[in-house]
Amino acid sequence: MELLAAAFSAACAVDHDSSTSESDARDSAAGHLPGSESSSTPGNGTTPEEWPALADSPTTLTEALRMIHPIPADSWRNLIEQIGLLYQEYRDKSTLQEIETRRQQDAEIQDSNDGSPAGEDTPEEEEEEEEEEPASPPERKALPQICLLSNPHSRFNLWQDLPEIRSSGVLEILQPEEIKLQEAMFELVTSEASYYKSLNLLVSHFMENERMRKILHPSEAHILFSNVLDVLAVSERFLLELEHRMEENIVISDVCDIVYRYAADHFSVYITYVSNQTYQERTYKQLLQEKAAFRELIAQLELDPKCKGLPFSSFLILPFQRITRLKLLVQNILKRVEESSERECTALDAHKELEMVVKACNEGVRKMSRTEQMISIQKKMEFKIKSVPIISHSRWLLKQGELQQMSGPKTSRTLRTKKLFHEIYLFLFNDLLVICRQIPGDKYQVFDSAPRGLLRVEELEDQGQTLANVFILRLLENADDREATYMLKATSQSEMKRWMTSLAPNRRTKFVSFTSRLLDCPQVQCVHPYMAQQPDELTLELADILNILDKTDDGWIFGERLHDQERGWFPSSMTEEILNPKIRSQNLKECFRVHKMDDPQRSQNKDRRKLGSRNRQ
Repeated sequence: MELLAAAFSAACAVDHDSSTSESDARDSAAGHLPGSESSSTPGNGTTPEEWPALADSPTTLTEALRMIHPIPADSWRNLIEQIGLLYQEYRDKSTLQEIETRRQQDAEIQDSNDGSPAGEDTPEEEEEEEEEEPASPPERKALPQICLLSNPHSRFNLWQDLPEIRSSGVLEILQPEEIKLQEAMFELVTSEASYYKSLNLLVSHFMENERMRKILHPSEAHILFSNVLDVLAVSERFLLELEHRMEENIVISDVCDIVYRYAADHFSVYITYVSNQTYQERTYKQLLQEKAAFRELIAQLELDPKCKGLPFSSFLILPFQRITRLKLLVQNILKRVEESSERECTALDAHKELEMVVKACNEGVRKMSRTEQMISIQKKMEFKIKSVPIISHSRWLLKQGELQQMSGPKTSRTLRTKKLFHEIYLFLFNDLLVICRQIPGDKYQVFDSAPRGLLRVEELEDQGQTLANVFILRLLENADDREATYMLKATSQSEMKRWMTSLAPNRRTKFVSFTSRLLDCPQVQCVHPYMAQQPDELTLELADILNILDKTDDGWIFGERLHDQERGWFPSSMTEEILNPKIRSQNLKECFRVHKMDDPQRSQNKDRRKLGSRNRQ
């Protein structure tokens, strides 16, 4: 054991010195774990000449890992089988833990400012601190669910808590950053096991139920469950390979190479399943409304203890949740691997492939819903001007709604005149604006239009209550091939800003965007999930981190999510601000690293991996 510990110490030291160490901002997530300080480790206070037994010691971490004995297959299989959490529970607990970790880090802002090393603050900052005390962070509501993570009966385990890991002594050998990386890879494997458990329940408990088969017509069953059997089969093979990898060594070497291969060659089954989501949701609602037997059966099956109080619909959306979560888990690994290492290249490749799968899934869902929406809009329009074809495979709706148009000045008209404003209705597409008046019969009479690229907006200065929330919309070239100006009034400040942002997407926002690559920007994290209600809104998942681009006084934020750069509006009540500038900067740095551009060296490494450079015995 002493020889092994020394070999590990040397390898870890070499590996640690060859890469840039990450920030300590996330230390609390994995704990401040001991490094190579074991008293039984040779070399503490000795010289290389005193280590004759280490002449053939490994010089890299990869070589050192080969000296560690594998864990018996039964140990890992028992661990997988004992996972008691369904994926919905596992996912919620994991994201709540992320939120709580950031809260703890953010709460240290005052302590870190008070105890920061000399020379770290600028003279101007020091003078400001002498003049006034820093404001204390706002009080936040606790999330009581977090305490479930510490419940030993929840079986929400860490890699370092496994008996085999504790008894092996590797925790006293590995560097803290390597332990965090092991935890990140371990979470990917155990969460896949939890996902497979939930997906298998969807099939065995719901889909293959004898009464279910009798109630549903084959076409209804096909739409409701789609290709879930293919998704289940891929998940089973994927999990099996991950298990085999963990059985090879007590310290996990890598998992992203497996993720990359499956994302590139097998995860297309997710695209098929997710693209069916629009029809799946509609069919499920129709069945609940029209078939009492189906409604009663679902209610009965949901009461089974196996489901743990979770609704049938939460099982149906599992594949979409998993593929998006898998991308975030790979991001978490990527943030912890050594820079410019083989493992970083593998993680970058896996992340890129997963991004393409997720993008294809999103496009599949949008394509189905957008086509139906465009057909519906086309039927409701009557053109007073030259007809404009609405339906196009490259066109989709961005925003629609009613605004008040201010009438032109007249000699007898004052601001008190009731007819100062008239209702108009706008349909804004990704490439076209259509201006209408609503007429009886749920119809819209089109009286003007313009390409979206020829729109300009301007906010009016405060002109009193009557002209509050008023902005100017200019059509540089309208339906009559001339310039037109509209003075429009919204119902609130947020509605005005949302229209202005949608009409002129390149308009400068209050704060910088992710692409500016500045290392600080106002940020929030999602603490309550939010489902977008309008096309210009952004659906939020727990623990999402977003840059604030703009915000309103009535509680709305225009933000940019870091992990995919998607933009949209959402209620500020769904989030809480990240106050610690160090944490904000670290979040941006990690995001820049995840989305770094490909380079020739990465391409060469990728080719080597395809040729089977990873030789495993």
